[in-house]
Amino acid sequence: MYETYWQLEQKPFENNADPQFYFPGETHQAALLKLRYAIENRRGGALLCGAAGTGKTLIIAMLREALDETCSPFIHVVYPQMSSAELLAYLAEELDGLPNETIAVHDSVRRIQRALCANVEKGRHAVIVIDEAHLLVNGPILETLRLLLNFGPEGKTGMTLLLVGQPGILPLLDRTPQLEERLGVKCLLRALTSQETSEYVTHRLNVAGASREIVGAEAVPTLHELTRGIARQINRLSDLALLVGFAEEQHAISAAHFEAVCRELVAVVPE
Repeated sequence: MYETYWQLEQKPFENNADPQFYFPGETHQAALLKLRYAIENRRGGALLCGAAGTGKTLIIAMLREALDETCSPFIHVVYPQMSSAELLAYLAEELDGLPNETIAVHDSVRRIQRALCANVEKGRHAVIVIDEAHLLVNGPILETLRLLLNFGPEGKTGMTLLLVGQPGILPLLDRTPQLEERLGVKCLLRALTSQETSEYVTHRLNVAGASREIVGAEAVPTLHELTRGIARQINRLSDLALLVGFAEEQHAISAAHFEAVCRELVAVVPE
């Protein structure tokens, strides 16, 4: 709606996992490097942890793009709230490509084992990403995930299990030390600093085709304060500010625009 007014080729602040908009923040780059290391060196497990909106999904998209064909199949479980039997059946189908005729655990275990062994014989290493892992409050599921790390040819690790979740996953792992000990790499994403917020906004605007200053430099500290450096919140506030600025025919987005938009977002309508 507002792209033409701001002379942009596309919307700069969409909340999606588009790799072209990836901003290499300090902790994001460190996480990407460590996760690549874990997978390419055939480590059994890894953890990516961060508050909601800090960019975990985009890190996974970047990781998938960075890995070569030997790191396959790459299975991304986005809805982890299944029973142990359902999860094993799902993974068996993803690994061997055959439809499920049953969710019996013993059948799924045999299929997973055969698929991982065949995968290793082809010189490949499977990656299984469990997203929203902080929701795994079910003890048997965590034990199932730990046991998955034993699958593969004797003496070789057939897969890397990557747990991705909000900080609530940390106490869960504390209560499951046998799984926690198998996580060779742990990455924690933090919010962007004020300087990174400025660079983040500039980066996304430039990728979207900006040829002039759209967000005033003096407005960025206010944006950082209002969003606490959380990327998803920066995107939401910036997108709405561009819409309001377009409607008001402003030349640039000021601190006052961000404050006004934020007030509208948090306003409570009286009964």
